[in-house]
Amino acid sequence: MKTFLPKINLQQRKWHVMDANGAVLGRLAVRVADVLRGKNKPVYTPHLDAGDFVVVVNADKVVVTGKKETDKLFMSYSGWKGGEKFTSVAQVRSKNPEKLILHAVKGMLPKNRLGDQLLTKLKVFTGPTHEHQAQNPTPLPL
Repeated sequence: MKTFLPKINLQQRKWHVMDANGAVLGRLAVRVADVLRGKNKPVYTPHLDAGDFVVVVNADKVVVTGKKETDKLFMSYSGWKGGEKFTSVAQVRSKNPEKLILHAVKGMLPKNRLGDQLLTKLKVFTGPTHEHQAQNPTPLPL
């Protein structure tokens, strides 16, 4: 018996749009990561890219629960001694709200070249409009 490997047709990738207005960050990120990997399709294979494109709008209106707005910290390190910088969710939201969703989704994807490839299919926008109307994205419920 042979193992079935699906032929991944790049022409059949669909585009989906999700509205992050009032959505909880973690639950939104799980849904987006599943669609990016293709887990919602019957041809899902863990080591292949069978997923679709996802456009997330209203990234600045995403909700975090509890005290994460002030207590959760993102760390960046410059490589120099004492070069650690910590920023809270509120600071990231005011400066670059797309990073909140990108960071959450990236943590739910594989930590290899496949994960990097999958992340390129995620498009995040701050406002209610996006530049991918020509692809006719279908609304994706939470």
